[in-house]
Amino acid sequence: MGNRTLYGLASSRAFRSVWAIEEVGVEYEHVPTHFGADSKTPEYLAVNPNGRIPALVDGDLVVFESMAINLYLAERYGDGLFPASVEARAHVNQWSVWGISEIEPLQMQIIIQKYFTPDEKKNPKVVESAKRQLERPLKVLDAHLEGRDFLVGDAFSIADLNLASVLDLLIGMAQHDVSHHANVKRWVDACYARPSYAAAKARD
Repeated sequence: MGNRTLYGLASSRAFRSVWAIEEVGVEYEHVPTHFGADSKTPEYLAVNPNGRIPALVDGDLVVFESMAINLYLAERYGDGLFPASVEARAHVNQWSVWGISEIEPLQMQIIIQKYFTPDEKKNPKVVESAKRQLERPLKVLDAHLEGRDFLVGDAFSIADLNLASVLDLLIGMAQHDVSHHANVKRWVDACYARPSYAAAKARD
């Protein structure tokens, strides 16, 4: 299937890059590499020496870090997913980085407590604190989406996919309710209605 290979589980944070490559519509081989032992083999470490997923091999190019992979895919193959203007691209980068700096650290606190902490060591206060702190960035996002269908400009872009893919773990795995942020709920539901989202979810 061509000379593109994407490593990573669609049921992990690597989902965001599986979604992106499905969205751009290029042929690729998906190797469902687990974030555990699979990502620590000598063969995989030759691709990504960090031992993390995802990683993309596109011909002679190797890219790791999900947001870097997604921005590359959008710019190279995305036909409109990556805006033309420098100003719009700045906002694409802004919202992509914002998702992994403002949302992801807090949502991972919830996920770690829910799924990776033994029952005798669980601390409900960590979850409560993370949920409380998430209200600030979610309010920022909700305000930005007032009267807007998309994060940047008048069309779906890689910014929407990148941020919605971060929120996919928050809403899905972390089971965090965002319905009281009506604009966020409307926008994220539209993102998840895209055929590429369903195709990515069907991987692994």
